[in-house]
Amino acid sequence: MGQSLNYPSEKAGLPPGTLVHVGKTPAAAGRITLIAYNTDRFEAYPVATIDDILCRRAEGTTLWVHCEGLDIVEMIEAIGLHFSVHPLVLEDILNTHQRPKFEDYGDYLFLVLKTLSCDEVLTVHHEQISLLVFADALFTFRETTDGLFDNLRQRLTNAKGRIRSLGVDYLAYVIMDAVVDNYFTLADVMEEAIETAEAKLVQRPQPKTFASIQQLKRELVFVRKAIIPLREVLLAVQRSDSTLIREKNLPYFRDVFDHTLRVIDTMDSYRDLINGMLDIYLTSVSNRLNEIMKVLTVFATIFIPLTFLAGVYGMNFDYMPELHWRWSYPILWGFFFLIPAVLLTLFRKKRWL
Repeated sequence: MGQSLNYPSEKAGLPPGTLVHVGKTPAAAGRITLIAYNTDRFEAYPVATIDDILCRRAEGTTLWVHCEGLDIVEMIEAIGLHFSVHPLVLEDILNTHQRPKFEDYGDYLFLVLKTLSCDEVLTVHHEQISLLVFADALFTFRETTDGLFDNLRQRLTNAKGRIRSLGVDYLAYVIMDAVVDNYFTLADVMEEAIETAEAKLVQRPQPKTFASIQQLKRELVFVRKAIIPLREVLLAVQRSDSTLIREKNLPYFRDVFDHTLRVIDTMDSYRDLINGMLDIYLTSVSNRLNEIMKVLTVFATIFIPLTFLAGVYGMNFDYMPELHWRWSYPILWGFFFLIPAVLLTLFRKKRWL
């Protein structure tokens, strides 16, 4: 397992094209799977050396080389050497902090996508997928291993499936479509989380609710950062004059573009909803504070005259004639009851209560 750097800044000072993995340290050693297929055959092989790929290339089948784990730097370097891939492209494949992009190098196309997943605490996880599209082979490079492409592999085993006869560019479309479809799953999770937070907000806003809304807003920023550049990527693919993307397969890429626009519109609506929820929370907290201050002000207003009377007759002067009257004490208590009653009646009449 090769060395992995956590942040791009750790590569400062290294020459351009230096091949070192930048990203999360993989939990297990990387592996490569080669899938060779055409309309008549389908075979999958584990790849140990570059020769396992080169010997299959001469058979006239479509090759899909799927690399899972980017710590296999020597193998990726060998792929770049034998397939004449630019060193800067290899560097971008190993640096998992790339922005989604599309580049045409003539003999091959280079694409970078981002897959997104959400855990039970609504933290969004990003993964970079890099594609090298050749005339007869497609290379995909992933950071981790999961079941994202299991359905695609199952489709490839079906001899009657369209994917077996439409070439490498169609395979690239299917991979991009799988990535975009995964965005809809994430959108459903975020929608449910927003509805839950909104219900709690309506019932009674609490600091915990505010924290969950803030987390949703923060995660949505990273989601949009990964998805919005994909719109430019798909536009560039449709406008490309590369012979590697055949005209008959362009409608499929337009379909992925439409799906991407739908996801972007959905995320924009979520952003508006979250901003509105934050405004509602702040307004609710402000209104509640105003209600509390109103009650406290009423109590303070009622007790101000009572405090004044208690203060006056609490002074230690010898010559205060009221202190020697027979009915002064009950009269004072009468004022103590009369004044609050009058003030409360006045407040209700003015609709302050």
